[in-house]
Amino acid sequence: MKRTVCVILCLIMLILPLSLAGCSTSEFEGEINVYNWGEYISNGDDGTLDVIDEFEKKYKIKVNYTNFETNEEMYNILSNSNSSYDVIIPSDYMVSRLREEGMLEKIDFENVPNYKNIMDKFKTSSYDPTGEYSVAYSWGIVALAYNKKMIEEGSVKGFSSLWDEENKGKILMFNNSRDAMAIAMQLCDPPIDPGSSSFTTDDIDEATNKLIEQKPLLKKYVMDQVFTEMESSQAAIAPYYAGDIYTMMLNNEDLTYCLPQEGSNLFVDAMCIPTCCQNKEYAELFINFMCDPIVAKANAEYIGYATPNSEAHDLLDDEIKNCELIYPPDDYVEKCYTFSNIPNDIYVYMQEKFVKACSSSAEVTDIESDDAGSNIIYTIIVCILLAIIIIATITMLTLNIIRAVKNRGRIQKR
Repeated sequence: MKRTVCVILCLIMLILPLSLAGCSTSEFEGEINVYNWGEYISNGDDGTLDVIDEFEKKYKIKVNYTNFETNEEMYNILSNSNSSYDVIIPSDYMVSRLREEGMLEKIDFENVPNYKNIMDKFKTSSYDPTGEYSVAYSWGIVALAYNKKMIEEGSVKGFSSLWDEENKGKILMFNNSRDAMAIAMQLCDPPIDPGSSSFTTDDIDEATNKLIEQKPLLKKYVMDQVFTEMESSQAAIAPYYAGDIYTMMLNNEDLTYCLPQEGSNLFVDAMCIPTCCQNKEYAELFINFMCDPIVAKANAEYIGYATPNSEAHDLLDDEIKNCELIYPPDDYVEKCYTFSNIPNDIYVYMQEKFVKACSSSAEVTDIESDDAGSNIIYTIIVCILLAIIIIATITMLTLNIIRAVKNRGRIQKR
């Protein structure tokens, strides 16, 4: 009897989890795959809205949510694998590339009624001229963060401060080719338009020389390390994305910012539907949900970037809405440029030149070239010295032989 009871209990313990799992799965009526940047959606931390969870509960659609680190990584996955994604959130120039290569579906805006909340200035753009392939998700600019205790407040006016000898050893620079080259291009004489889709290898060479000129002044090239460096006052100045600078300022009261007088990169990330999509109806439902004012506000507050959603913007605290770092004035925005898609061979060339600029070999090459004359002179001197030593040695040996012969003659006479 006890054995029977035990068997029954064991069967119940085995079957119960499976039945519960079945209940959990059956609560969803479908699923979608979403591909986004890391830390780029409100996830419920610190009392924030858990956007994915809210969507799943509201529509009974399971969201398989994964992250990418770069636009290029996302592009490679879409191009070279069998992975299927329903919604992706690339940056402006990558939207342009995907659109030009026929890798995006047109969005049926009848299924996205909340699209009406998107500001008109974000509905068409250089990366999506007809506005049929994307819905703006967030935007921002590249600005300068600096430490008021290490650099006099108000003295930083633009990107030229990143080449200032007085800041030597305390400067951080972008560790990615597109942003670093863009800054260098703006400081070339004459300036090169980083937003152009037609800049040449000569333009890249000129920007590379500007970066090589800067390298001896740098502390290091950074991406996410910028937070540690600036928040702990280990570095004095860095270019970075405005939303992240705002976060750094909250964590270090000695930090402030500058909107570069040269103008800057205005970047937009947008929601798109790739052609590998398996659930377009659900994808449009998800995009519509993300355009809901409450959801868009939660995302904007969580990621720290500006929202293109007018209704969400109105719901934000005045402190954020009035912050020129997050929402720069229109006259400044007009000075900014947006990255365009550039030919792949030009992009590869830019990558190669950036690696050269970052590496010590760039400096070594210049030094070897500059000191070539000195090296030749040094070689000649060494050769002359060796010749003198050889001649002196032969002379001494000859004299010793002559002396030995004479001495032998004297012995024989005795």
